[in-house]
Amino acid sequence: MSSDVRFTDFKSDKQPTWCPGCGDFGTMNGMMKALAETGNDPDNTFVVAGIGCSGKIGTYMHSYALHGVHGRALPVGTGVKMARPDIEVMVAGGDGDGYSIGAGHFVHAVRRNVDMSYIVMDNRIYGLTKGQASPTSRSDFETSTTPEGPKQPPVNPLALALASGASFIAQSFASDALRHQEIVQQAIEHDGFGFVNVFSPCVTFNDVDTYDYFRDNLVDLEEAGHDPSDYEAAKEVILDSDKEYQGVMYQDENSVPYHEQHGVTEDMSEIPDGAPEDAMDLVREFY
Repeated sequence: MSSDVRFTDFKSDKQPTWCPGCGDFGTMNGMMKALAETGNDPDNTFVVAGIGCSGKIGTYMHSYALHGVHGRALPVGTGVKMARPDIEVMVAGGDGDGYSIGAGHFVHAVRRNVDMSYIVMDNRIYGLTKGQASPTSRSDFETSTTPEGPKQPPVNPLALALASGASFIAQSFASDALRHQEIVQQAIEHDGFGFVNVFSPCVTFNDVDTYDYFRDNLVDLEEAGHDPSDYEAAKEVILDSDKEYQGVMYQDENSVPYHEQHGVTEDMSEIPDGAPEDAMDLVREFY
């Protein structure tokens, strides 16, 4: 790790192709600034991205990166952290990628408490496929494929994380640059799975959950005096569907990450030459 790294060191030479005004610009800037502020550098950082508009983020950030399969970014991130517990692993995705096809992996990554951060760009819409309702869309949100709304309650990812045994749950707003950076930084510094759901407005396909909507309705938990170590208080704000919250909802200060629980402390990425003894006999038994 280095103290001389600037957030611009995490910028790649690729120009983002997101729509002008996309919330993902602010989300990514906060991620890069948080990585730099925590003393990380591109040589010790691995970014895993899923599919969707958010999936492009690994291309736009200068670090080790892998653009994974839809909904499968978290298993890749878990594998990287198990093989190299010494590096910083950050997984990025969207609400469709993480809470629909990837929901099962989300639950298990949370409960394992893998020491990595998971930053979800939640725009409450499928943007890359031109504006269909996503798992977090409102029940009356009208789209071309749901002209009368999905008529289903939206997924509450914060409640799903809490029910799965999360040790760090937070929410931020891409346009509130300083607070977003601070919250992501806390997720990185947390010993365990640092989950941040980011309100990242889609200016092209979602004219309901806009920048103005969040600016007018966000309640900052830090300003409200919320204690993130209080589980019951965290449950209360997480289950409150009448308000939009920003801040750290819950943090287990006694969290022990998965690799420490299982004694994985050394580099496991180096594979010795040759197959393990009797490995071919095992292969022949089944094939």
